[in-house]
Amino acid sequence: MFPIRSVRLRLALSRATTVALIAAMSIAVLGASGCKWFRKDKYYAQDESQRPLEFPPAFDQAEAERAANASSGSVSRSSLTAAGTTARALGFNVAGDRASVFARVGDALAAIPGLTVASRAQLLGAYDVDYQGQKFLIRVSESGNGSTVTAVDPRGVPADNDAASKVIASLKAALGGN
Repeated sequence: MFPIRSVRLRLALSRATTVALIAAMSIAVLGASGCKWFRKDKYYAQDESQRPLEFPPAFDQAEAERAANASSGSVSRSSLTAAGTTARALGFNVAGDRASVFARVGDALAAIPGLTVASRAQLLGAYDVDYQGQKFLIRVSESGNGSTVTAVDPRGVPADNDAASKVIASLKAALGGN
């Protein structure tokens, strides 16, 4: 009877040893692989040159303002806003809901010679048109007393060119806008 118990004891010890060995190996692998539980370094408290991440210079407010004010000839948000306020708004109002006015605008655009409708998006209420070498959007939006038809350039500001003016004038005559 004694030998049977020793075999069971040996098996129990070998199983316990195996489990302990596997647990110890798992902890060693996790510790060596970079698990944050085992490493408590504070990288962002270190010297600026030793930090792992560095913010780009554009996030520095003073430098961003200097770059915006520099006369590099590039387009900035402030110059777009200024252009949008000085450009004359090309558009008119039409009686009717947006869906019916959108359909009527499509028919009127098809009647303008030399105008190409590149795409139309009824959900957005916009026609992407090309006329006399100029590309711009004809946008139909809901307003308080009907719908508004406007011309917008690719930057999103009111289109201020002769081609857009001619198209808006043709649409206004065809739809009877005010």
